[in-house]
Amino acid sequence: MTPLQSGRTAARSALRRFSRSTTTTLLGVALVGYVALGVSSSGTFFEGPSLRTFLQYLATPVLIGLAQMVALCVGQLNLAVGALGGFSACLMGVLMADAGVPAGLAVLIGVLGATLTGLITGVFIVATRINGFIVTLGTMTILLGAQYRLSGTRTIDGYSATLRDLGRAAPLNIPLVFVTALVSAALLAAFMYRTVAGRRLLAAGGNPLAAKLSGISTDRQIVLAHTLSGLLIGIAALTATASLPGVNRSVGGDWLLPSFAAPIIGGMALTGGSVAVLGTVLAAFVMRLIDTARAQFSLDPSWVNFLIGVVVLGTVVGGQLHQGHLARRGGSFRGTPPPEPPEGTARPTAVPMPTGEAR
Repeated sequence: MTPLQSGRTAARSALRRFSRSTTTTLLGVALVGYVALGVSSSGTFFEGPSLRTFLQYLATPVLIGLAQMVALCVGQLNLAVGALGGFSACLMGVLMADAGVPAGLAVLIGVLGATLTGLITGVFIVATRINGFIVTLGTMTILLGAQYRLSGTRTIDGYSATLRDLGRAAPLNIPLVFVTALVSAALLAAFMYRTVAGRRLLAAGGNPLAAKLSGISTDRQIVLAHTLSGLLIGIAALTATASLPGVNRSVGGDWLLPSFAAPIIGGMALTGGSVAVLGTVLAAFVMRLIDTARAQFSLDPSWVNFLIGVVVLGTVVGGQLHQGHLARRGGSFRGTPPPEPPEGTARPTAVPMPTGEAR
């Protein structure tokens, strides 16, 4: 086979795999849903202001989905996504409105604070050997109290006009906060797929024992995963603060379910060892379409949450059934004896062991 034919065969094989993937299904659902909403709104949904608003409030769901995805890739859970995001957003608002801190410095403190919280969470999990579910649950409770301490019952809206302008800026009707989310997703994908550190994260999540035998510290990967998760949550807090008219104790309260739903629907395995960056982005897009349809047709929000929950559970169950099917197939293959060699083929003879001392 010539190199050209080999390349064509590989391209056809890759295209066939992509056409059967979860990402392709989500892409089709996103396109059909977007067109359907546009048609049902008599074309209003296709206009610049509607598109700008849709993408502006899509940035945060994308980022929190990626933050949860990073924790899941090493077999961890991060229940503190919403609490950490809400605390960071309120911290930025208080620093700007109450302390008069410049917007750039306040944003830097908020993002670095979220990153440091993720680092401390990972270190605590590794040092105490307590399940990440319990640790992040405790972190969530602490941060909810800290968020209430910062904001109380008020809404903080007297912060920097520069940050508000950033949230409203949308050249060619593409909001800059959405561009920020896409750039973060692209950088995360490059890190996970193209760097040694990213491959170590996936190896530690896929098979911790094999990773240890290969010299990869699984403890370091857990710390790194929670640190990256905190960084992405800090960026999500930035986009939320810039987009919302004000921040209060309710910010982040509805982030937990979407943070799990986006990566799971996007094709992420709960057992770790894989990531689905594009799938997570598309799943967040689909959930934003559902939320927009709810507002457009005045649907009951409880039914929307019910639908998303059913989809998440169905995706998890389907993934478990698929993994069980693959395991049974693999077991049947391993149980099949190797074929006998053709007649006339020389069989290998046993090599006698030396009688002397083994070296």
